[in-house]
Amino acid sequence: MKKKKEVKTLEVWTEKYRPKDFSEIVGQEEIVKRAEAFVKERNMPHLLFAGPAGSGKTTLALVIVQKLYGDAWRENYLELNASDERGINVIREKVKDFARTKALSDVPFKIIFLDEADALTKEAQQALRRTMENFTRTCRFILSCNYSSKIIDPIQSRCSIFRFRALTLDDIAKVLKRIAKSEHLKIDDAAIKALYEFSNGDCRRAINLLQASASVSNHITEALVYKIVAQAKPKEVQEMIQLALKGDFAKARELLLNMLTREGISGIDVIKAIQRECLALNIDDTAKLKIIEKVGDVEFRLVEGSDEFIQLQALLAFLGLFGLEMKK
Repeated sequence: MKKKKEVKTLEVWTEKYRPKDFSEIVGQEEIVKRAEAFVKERNMPHLLFAGPAGSGKTTLALVIVQKLYGDAWRENYLELNASDERGINVIREKVKDFARTKALSDVPFKIIFLDEADALTKEAQQALRRTMENFTRTCRFILSCNYSSKIIDPIQSRCSIFRFRALTLDDIAKVLKRIAKSEHLKIDDAAIKALYEFSNGDCRRAINLLQASASVSNHITEALVYKIVAQAKPKEVQEMIQLALKGDFAKARELLLNMLTREGISGIDVIKAIQRECLALNIDDTAKLKIIEKVGDVEFRLVEGSDEFIQLQALLAFLGLFGLEMKK
């Protein structure tokens, strides 16, 4: 009999390179110091992590748990995603059942990590508030959310709040270069900048884009990143806007058609690229305001389901007429 070929499991780099120590977490130095202090004391209050996606909230929670419990961390840790299970029954059943039992270690409490806690209904948050009060001796909560304002005040007052900031280009570059070195990749500085811009400071998204790029080539260039992401190139968008403002509608329309059909870029992505490049135009601020206002109108129509090509053509026509007005 022929032996079956072994199928190699594809690793997700966001999990493979998730930090295992406080020192590996980038861009959140002050927050990490506070978390380390709690671990050294082997005691902590309920925690509320608030900040943008991909800034390290889940990673920090896992590092805290692993440092507190060592190899037994899985038995003393429950992770729930509130966006999947957002009703009051989740708090009454899953959370309470886990919270009421004692920890299986020398640390006297378990930890429940509730991701996307701002997706919980108000009723579920009220039930959670009571659970946090009643089971403080045997359980600590780490709540993670993008917007702390969506968490009710009674829960916020019971938590030590950690506000995460979006990661900078330098922070993302450190992570990407470390991964590139480990995976034997060559990555250009321009490619790192492109990955950062497309991820908007979201480290998880930047790593996923790097992995997608690495599946094509071991040399990660800016051009490769644009190809993988299927986003409009800034130079092409700048050229299109300038042509439209000069009154060359036909050439501007041709560039737009190329983006939408040959490069397969969506209208929403094109309009967002136009908005970014409009801010860099060498025109007075009043003119910029009028153009950006028009861009906002077109973006709204696209979201509502209008035809992409017609709406973007209309925007180019507006830019052409606006350019003529500025010349007068």
